[in-house]
This record gives sequence, C-alpha cells and structure tokens, in this order.
Amino acid sequence: MPSSFQAFFRRSTALLALLILGACAQLPQNVERPVSTAIAAPASGSALADLVQQRRQAANARYGSGFLLLGGPQAAYGSRLALIEGAQKTLDLQYYAIHADASTGRLVRGLRAAAERGVRVRVLLDDFHTTGRDALVLGLAFIPNIEMRLFNPLAGSRDSTFSRLVNSIDDASRIQQRMHNKLFLADNVMGVAGGRNLGDAYFGNATTGNFVDVDVLAIGPIVQDLSHSFDSYWNNERAYPVQSLVTREELQSMRERAKKADQELVEQATRDHDDPPTADAPPTAEQRARAWDQKPLDLRTADFVWAPAVMLADKPGKIPADSGPDTAKAPGLVVSRPDDKPATSRSAASLETTSDLAANGDTVVEGLLQMIGQARSSLLVISPYFVPGKDMLKAFGEARARGVRIRVLTNSLASNDAPVAHVGYARHREALLKMGIELYELRSEQSNFGNVFGSSGGTGSGGVTGQSRAMLHSKVLVMDGRLLVVGSMNLDLRSQLQNTEIALLIRSDELSRAASAQIERGMRERSWHVELTDGSLVWRAPEGSGLKDATSEPDTSASLRLLLKLFGPLAPDQLL
Repeated sequence: MPSSFQAFFRRSTALLALLILGACAQLPQNVERPVSTAIAAPASGSALADLVQQRRQAANARYGSGFLLLGGPQAAYGSRLALIEGAQKTLDLQYYAIHADASTGRLVRGLRAAAERGVRVRVLLDDFHTTGRDALVLGLAFIPNIEMRLFNPLAGSRDSTFSRLVNSIDDASRIQQRMHNKLFLADNVMGVAGGRNLGDAYFGNATTGNFVDVDVLAIGPIVQDLSHSFDSYWNNERAYPVQSLVTREELQSMRERAKKADQELVEQATRDHDDPPTADAPPTAEQRARAWDQKPLDLRTADFVWAPAVMLADKPGKIPADSGPDTAKAPGLVVSRPDDKPATSRSAASLETTSDLAANGDTVVEGLLQMIGQARSSLLVISPYFVPGKDMLKAFGEARARGVRIRVLTNSLASNDAPVAHVGYARHREALLKMGIELYELRSEQSNFGNVFGSSGGTGSGGVTGQSRAMLHSKVLVMDGRLLVVGSMNLDLRSQLQNTEIALLIRSDELSRAASAQIERGMRERSWHVELTDGSLVWRAPEGSGLKDATSEPDTSASLRLLLKLFGPLAPDQLL
C-alpha cells in the first residue's frame, strides 16, 4: 500500500475503534461528592479581608462593596495573579473553559503554590472542552489541597471531542446544556466575574486571534453572594470529582500523547516555517515569556468604585440532574439583595426595585429582559452572540415604543469565532433595524482594541505584537446611564434556555458613564455601523479607518457567505 493510504487506513481504523469503545462508555454511578462550602467571610483574619476594610474606610464609602472594571488583558490577568498570591484561606474557580496554554500555565503554577502554603483550592469546570491537550488541566485534581470537579460530563475518551459527542448522541440535551458561569474567588472577600474563560486568547497572548472581553473585580459582601452560587454548583449532582472520571494513569498517557503531538507540530512548523502557528500548537517561548511577564495588580492602589449591587445567577437545576430519565429541568433564578440594608439611599432603593423585577424571570437572561422593561431613555448592549428570540424582540419592541434608544454591539461575520451563530443574528438584522435598533458589528482585522472593554492584542496593551484578529466576547449592558451589568451571558436563546449564567448588576452613575464612553468609542472607531438604506443593508466604515462602506458582510469570502446562506436556514435559533 502507498504510505499515504496506510496512514489514512491506520487513522480510520483507530477512529472506528475509538467510537466503538466510546459508545460503550458510561458515567460512573454512586459517586461520592463530599459537601464543602465557602468559609464565612471574616471582618478580619486574612490579608485580603483586612485590605477590603482599609480601602473602604479610606474611601469613607457608604456601601460595603467596591468594583473595578477589568478591560485590558494586563488588568484581567494581573487581577487573577493578585488574588492567587493574596489568598490565605480559599480559592474557588468556576469556568466554562480552561485551556492548557502559556497564560493558564502561569495561573496553574500559582494555584499549586497556594495549595502548598495551605490554601484550599476548588476548581469547578464545565466538562465539554476537557479533551485533547486541554485535558491536561485535570492534573490539578491530583495535587494535595486542590479539589477539582467537572460539571455535566460526557462519557467517552478524552482524546476526541467527536467520539464523546457520538457516545452521547442519544442524550442531545446533555451536549447542549453547559455551565457557562465564570468566577474567580479569593477568601470569600474578593472575586472576578465576567466573560473571560482562562487561556491565551482571553489575555491577548494568542498568535492568531484574541478575544475582546471584560470582567469586574468585586470586593466586599457581594462576593459572599458569588460564593453561595459557586457552592450550589459545586455540591450539585451534576458535578463529578475528576478522580471518578480520570485516573492518574490515563492522565499520564494523555500527557505523553500531547507531548508527542507537540513535537510533531514543532517539526512541521520547522519544515513549513512560513505557515502560521495553529490554534492547537504548544505554547511558544515568546508566549510563555509574556505570560510570566505579567505582574499582579496592586490591590492597594486600585481605584474601586463603591456602589450597591446585586447578583443574578441561574440555579444549577436549569440543567437537569442525573436522577433518572424523567428528571425535569428545574430552572430558577437567584437574586441577591443590595448590601445597603435597609435601602436608605435612592441608588440602593432603585436597585432593589430593579432586582425585584428581575426576580420575575426564571433565568438570568429573562431577569435582564424584565429589567429592560424598566428602561426609560437608553440601553447599550454588548453581546458577542446576539440571537434575539421572541421574548427579546418583545422586550426591545416595548422599550422602543417608550422612546428608549437601543444600541447593540455584536460580532461581524468576520470577527465571529462561531460563524454559524452569526446566522441567528443575521436573519433578524433587518427586523431589528426597522424597529429602530442601532446595530454595530466589530471589525475583525485590527491589532488593538485598547479601551476598558479589552484588547485583541497589540504592543503596549499586554497582547501580541502585530496584527491579530479581534473577536468580541464581552457581555455588558448599560441602562439609562446608571445601571451597569457585567456577566457571562449572551443575549441569545442558548444563554436563555440552555446554559447556566451569572451576572452582576451595579448601580453606579460613575461606572455607567465610564463604560458608556468606552462602548460608544468602540462603536464609533472600531466597528461597522449597519444601516438599512433603500431596502438594502449597508455597512458604514468605522470612523477614521480609511475603509469604504460595504454592501455585503465585510472582510469575508464569498464562499463563506454562500455556505452560511445555504445551510444557515436549517439551524434553529435555539441551537446557535
């Protein structure tokens, strides 16, 4: 046989065997899940708790909780390093995805060091992306003083996402419903919430493309609400200890295969030195240096804004438990209360009214739609995947009828890391424009998106040098210039109906003004403004870009546009 055919035959046979074995795989039964909870947040007793007290007293703050927007990669990465290095009691991490790359490697080493000095570390990770090279992060579970659980796991080999999907084909809901929450909590007094997962592309350190994202660093009593939400997921039946799913031996075998694959990729890159590095390539020395170069955020000088805030969080029951085939989904929304109790200020009272309205929804997204019903003048929205269902269209339509100005920034087809998701937005685009909603789409090809809502890379911003594809990943709302929402949710049916999400609602004129100014600048200078002119779509070029207006999806090939036009109508909105 020709060598190429032999290679094809070997790979095909191996894949077939893998699928057959995977089809027999089952999740373990009678799994032990020791219950654990966040520590009581002390008024003193840890360095971070003492620091919160000192910062609040120095600011003579009326409210107990403070907030700092983390837009650029350096602040986002540095805040997490600061929490790791400052924690003395606990670190709790909850994420949809943790990628095994240079940026995460630096954080993982910090977690190991924290565990060695006696910090209890708990890591809760959605199971979907724990395959291939990324499965190596599961090694954390075998380190003393670190516990790691996987939420809603799929049975089957971790060598291939495809084999696991085939194995779970008879349980499509399990594949669709994911834990999308993102939290990074230290000593129950400081925490980061927002849109970022952990990986190079979220910290401006990827070679081919980086996400434009935003988090908020929260300190004070609001963090206890975030910890309560974390505990509800950690102790849920869908959270499986890693040791019940993967053995040390399997992990070592995965590590050896990853090392071999890395070597092959390096050899290929050496032969084909003109080819750009692939997304699954091992971290380069330059990437490792950049990740190590990041410095912890100085929490003593960070400019916190003290304000009332509430948390909206989906209950884990939004994803049914494994109790049996007849187990029904049990959605529910946890809405915390402002920490100014009783509500003695106009800001806290207004926020309490808003949170009461949000509590009428069954999910985070539905709660936000209830909140939008209170908008009186303006609504700014950043949603990377914007697929408005019936409820969203109704909420937006009613707001427009009240005279509310609505502007939405989302991904262009070129900047969307999941092009098929663009279909669900594009099919509603003309109707949204006719409703009077102003639409902006992020321009993909730019080296720097340097404002509070992140950077796609570029010199001086803690990212890569040179051109880097920008992909929008921030999830932000600003209502009436006074209420800021930062969370993990998109305004799409997947976030509304399938995934679990979490969000912070902060009642602050100062933060809202700052956020609005940055969003508006991003819309004006970094995005295409989509308009409906004489019945046809027109993409107005970003201000000062020197580009021409476009009459079709900018920066995309005709073949991609045709492909989505042909197959897009076959995909229902709720699956995009």
